[in-house]
Amino acid sequence: MIEHLPAEGLLTGKPKRLFMLDFGLFRVHSNGRKIGICGFLVQTDAGENVLIDSGFPAKYAADPEQATAEDRLHTFGEVLTCTPQNLPQAQLARAGVTGDDIDYFVLTHTHIDHIGGLFDFPQAQIILAKPERDLPRPLYWSEVRPWDWPDRRYLTLESDSAIGPGFDLLMAPGHTPGQIAVLLDLPQTGSVLLTSDAISRPDEIAEGFDSAPDPIAAQASARRILELARGRDAMVIYGHCPAQWPQLKKAPQFYD
Repeated sequence: MIEHLPAEGLLTGKPKRLFMLDFGLFRVHSNGRKIGICGFLVQTDAGENVLIDSGFPAKYAADPEQATAEDRLHTFGEVLTCTPQNLPQAQLARAGVTGDDIDYFVLTHTHIDHIGGLFDFPQAQIILAKPERDLPRPLYWSEVRPWDWPDRRYLTLESDSAIGPGFDLLMAPGHTPGQIAVLLDLPQTGSVLLTSDAISRPDEIAEGFDSAPDPIAAQASARRILELARGRDAMVIYGHCPAQWPQLKKAPQFYD
């Protein structure tokens, strides 16, 4: 079932904790850049759990060489670290929750390093942008499209949406047609912008997003979400920034 995301919030509680989930490490062949693969768990003060992204498919933890060959991912880069401890269930356990505790599953977009857990969490409603869900299949990787959409309840958005107090999903197309970013308000940390791949690292802005399928849209999206972040004096967590990755708290640590 696919439903348009309602204008009013889905969540009753405000964000209380933000856990960063460590889904592994990847090296890009063209520039040697080593990038962290991240997701997030947001817990509200009403006991709600929202998972944001889910890393690589589980087969990369079982046999990364075989998985890479199947997906032809070697043409782009190499999975350096993806063990069973980097899969969603293990990372969620570090935050003290199980997969059954997830209420909503937000997909910032549908590339291979973000949708590995697409078929998990059957009880959770999947939230994503309508242009992404309108694709015949998830983007996955390059021309490889092995997955159909699972039978789930999908909540889609066509514009910025507040799914709860202090929990905004922002449309940020360019990297993909339905890329979204997340802007949270935490009680102690204050506002936090999770750019996902709308801005994978700050240098992309100066480079003009030259590797994005739609560089013009990507530039416009980056400017817009950063302006929103500045207006709220938000901490910015980039999607795949090698310099920032080691400095960020990982579960079981959290931002509150």
